[in-house]
Amino acid sequence: MSRVLPRILAALVTVGAGLVAAPAAHADTSPVQRSVDALVSQDRFPGVLASVRQPDGHTRNYTAGVADLRTGAKMPVDGRVRIASNTKMFTATVVLQLVGEGKVGLDTTVETYLPGVVRGPAIDGRNITVRHLLQQTSGLLDYDEAIFADFPDGLNTYYEPYDLLRAGFATKPESAPGAKFVYSNTNYILAGLVAQKASGRPIGELITERIIEPLGLRGMYWPAEGETTIRGTHPRGYLPADPPVDITESDQSPAWSAGALVGRPSDVNRFLAGLLGGRLLAPAQLAEMKKTVAAPGFDSVGGSRYGLGLATFALSCGGFAWTHGGIAPGYVTVVGITASGKAATVAVNSMVPDDDANRRLERSLDIALCRG
Repeated sequence: MSRVLPRILAALVTVGAGLVAAPAAHADTSPVQRSVDALVSQDRFPGVLASVRQPDGHTRNYTAGVADLRTGAKMPVDGRVRIASNTKMFTATVVLQLVGEGKVGLDTTVETYLPGVVRGPAIDGRNITVRHLLQQTSGLLDYDEAIFADFPDGLNTYYEPYDLLRAGFATKPESAPGAKFVYSNTNYILAGLVAQKASGRPIGELITERIIEPLGLRGMYWPAEGETTIRGTHPRGYLPADPPVDITESDQSPAWSAGALVGRPSDVNRFLAGLLGGRLLAPAQLAEMKKTVAAPGFDSVGGSRYGLGLATFALSCGGFAWTHGGIAPGYVTVVGITASGKAATVAVNSMVPDDDANRRLERSLDIALCRG
């Protein structure tokens, strides 16, 4: 998944030889296990977590590599990771729930909910709709380059959402609203603020009470303000430098409604099954979520399309899966669910060092969905 943060990463780190040891041999020789083992042995990710959920709910979890390069501790089964931009699916779901309740209009301007807020060089919230935000077609640019200019040193800096917007509004848009897909976290910070204004409640509370609790996502949570650690069992997260840099502790305020959630791979799969199975949205709102536009650059192949917080992922076994994906400091998570209801999530505890490794990580998701 193409993002600003990997470009910053590429300018900062050099991947060294011998980053991690080869994984221990597994008695399991299934295609999924072989693929996650290869991510450690060939692509030098410290460790991998994977979970595959069948349409009937039966789940199988996989691990490879280590959770902690210092101690050599094995990857925990179904451990917690920062799921990053997969949070956008949750934010979009909450906004669409509010649409169904008549509190938000998809084709209503952002100005209606946040008067005078969306202003900048050639930027005017009176021309940008809620649909433009969720569909990534507002043209607004990302705030990441400004926020992460001192990456990784600034990982424990706290930002208010309006701080992020100021960074995002400092540069004129790439395109006019509705003209084309431009992936930007700025859109989802605004979507979170719209949800808060329309409901009168914080976005983290909305996600928790409307999605996490009803679906029983017991390993998933919205971080508390100022919280920098990951609760419970989790792998350490690394910057793939030589030597690797442990960046597990980081403030999630720069991600907020665009990427703050923490959860287990099985939680993400359960969410996908609930969302696409109609447990969270009425048919009309789920249909709106699935209306897509071309999304060049969103995946390594370049054939993805993007809806309202959901994207498509072409499968080698035919057809496509619904997906998103997320990149956080120290963690990358790829996810998908097929038309049959099979869901899979693969997470690594290091940022992706190069395009080849990114393609193979996406390939591991394809194997999990097609052969898992």
